[in-house]
Amino acid sequence: MTCQSTRGIVAAVANYMADTGCNITDASQFDDAGTGQFFMRVSFTSEKGMSLADLNAGMAATAEKFGMDYAFHDESVKMKVVIMVSRFGHCLNDLLYRWKIGALPIDIVAVISNHMDYQKVVVNHDLPFHCIKVTKENKPQAEAAIMQVVEDTEAELIVLARYMQVLSDDLCTKMSGKIINIHHSFLPSFKGANPYKQAYERGVKLIGATAHYVTADLDEGPIIEQDIVRITHAQSASDYVSLGRDVESQCLSRAIHAHVQHRVFLNGNKTVVFPASPGAYVSERMG
Repeated sequence: MTCQSTRGIVAAVANYMADTGCNITDASQFDDAGTGQFFMRVSFTSEKGMSLADLNAGMAATAEKFGMDYAFHDESVKMKVVIMVSRFGHCLNDLLYRWKIGALPIDIVAVISNHMDYQKVVVNHDLPFHCIKVTKENKPQAEAAIMQVVEDTEAELIVLARYMQVLSDDLCTKMSGKIINIHHSFLPSFKGANPYKQAYERGVKLIGATAHYVTADLDEGPIIEQDIVRITHAQSASDYVSLGRDVESQCLSRAIHAHVQHRVFLNGNKTVVFPASPGAYVSERMG
């Protein structure tokens, strides 16, 4: 939930939980002194077996008192996700692996690409693959086809796993807060082709990646997750690429994890990202 900061919010939420037979197992909160906005995320178990509809209805009076925006979610219900990819497959392959072993709690309902490169990989995972070519001439029709897949699958999130087409303002607006993108963090210093080669030639000592929500402002949406890896003078241009792909994959998976667990709150042009609840991550043990 989120609302304007004032005294008594935490107490009101805790009292409601107790009164409805809910046991709080984890709670995070943040009071933004700059905007006067308050954010809170509570994990709990219902000892009376109350439904989401009942919990929502019962919370209405408290929400009205504080002017809250709030929602209840069942963590056992996995969010439906559409992944979009072009010709760099490292993020796609990483997400498919994490999904397959249960380390990423999502329901991948389709993969869309503007090329055929990863059709076999996707189909071998028993997932629907859609190749939707995009040109300057057919962009509106292509995006309509993309949205048709999203609507048909009832997807709640689009992940751009190195999808190299710029989405239109209309699509960004329609799916506001529901599209996550990943890119290297060399922007704006190294634009265009071969950014890693450019960075190598300039002797850059840090390689980073940024995962963010997509807006009409290219690569400037609210940031969800960032990470870096250090490099030395002894590493080659190909090392830069390999390390960059690793950090992009890890950064994207963490951003998706935070989003599907409803740990990310939009706060103007920024985000509030609460830490994962205890036991939220599944161990990636090999059998």
